[in-house]
Amino acid sequence: MSKKLDWLRGSFTPIVTPLRGGKIDYASFERLVEHQIAGGSHGILVNGTTAEPSLLTLSERNELAAVAVNAAGGRMPVIVATGSQSLEETLVLTESAARSGAAAVLVVTPYYVKPPAAGLVEYYAKVGASVDIPLLLYHIPGRAAVSVNVDTLCAIKDRVPHFVGMKHAVNDLALVTEALAKLTPDFRVFVGLEELSFPMLAVGAAGLMNAVGNLLPAKVATLCETVRAGDLEAARRIHFELFELNQAIFFETNPIPLKYMMKKLGLLELNEHRLPMISASAKLAERLDQVLRRAGLIV
Repeated sequence: MSKKLDWLRGSFTPIVTPLRGGKIDYASFERLVEHQIAGGSHGILVNGTTAEPSLLTLSERNELAAVAVNAAGGRMPVIVATGSQSLEETLVLTESAARSGAAAVLVVTPYYVKPPAAGLVEYYAKVGASVDIPLLLYHIPGRAAVSVNVDTLCAIKDRVPHFVGMKHAVNDLALVTEALAKLTPDFRVFVGLEELSFPMLAVGAAGLMNAVGNLLPAKVATLCETVRAGDLEAARRIHFELFELNQAIFFETNPIPLKYMMKKLGLLELNEHRLPMISASAKLAERLDQVLRRAGLIV
């Protein structure tokens, strides 16, 4: 699997969804894809948490996936997040992503219902049977209220040969070690918790799905490359350079701070959201401006 999936490592930036007047601004979205390519990201993630997918319709999510693949034009792989709260919606999104040319799909644990482990295994077996492209599990218990352990991951792997990895968005380094030990180092763990980017990479994670990549794609990609090259001292320096920006992502619910910072840096014309998400308050904006100043990104 390692050689076949050599492309599946490094920085896969979870791109935001630009909005204008309540509608998706696809032209701006295409520019964001180009920004990632120019910045040296190893790939992109579409419809991840940072894209506010639960506030989008199924048709909008499918269209974003198709637009991303077309905009990338084979220059970088596109992973599409296709999980929803129901199996039927997840299947619709997953099958559509595969038809659009997604390199892989990322499927969040079905949220709110708090399923048992056996139900999760069956769920992923059904999703895996619907496509033949690489499948990754999205583990984000803070939002989904669902946790997985290494036994569940192994059980899914037994049922789905192309289950190749996970996005891990929780403060749990032990699970990373357990997964790599039991599922071999070829199992692709992507860091989904910005503050733990460097520590998880050092343990053996394959890459990052870091929202800060929207702001500084080159630096986040370099962090991945530096760890892989074994230069942990240089990687540690990058870790500290990114640390406050990583923290700022969670000053308010992601991507409220991120969209504000992207607008401030000219990467977005508008930091618009759909309710119940709202744009950054004046107080939050000032706090974020201070972070950007200390990072040397604005004067």
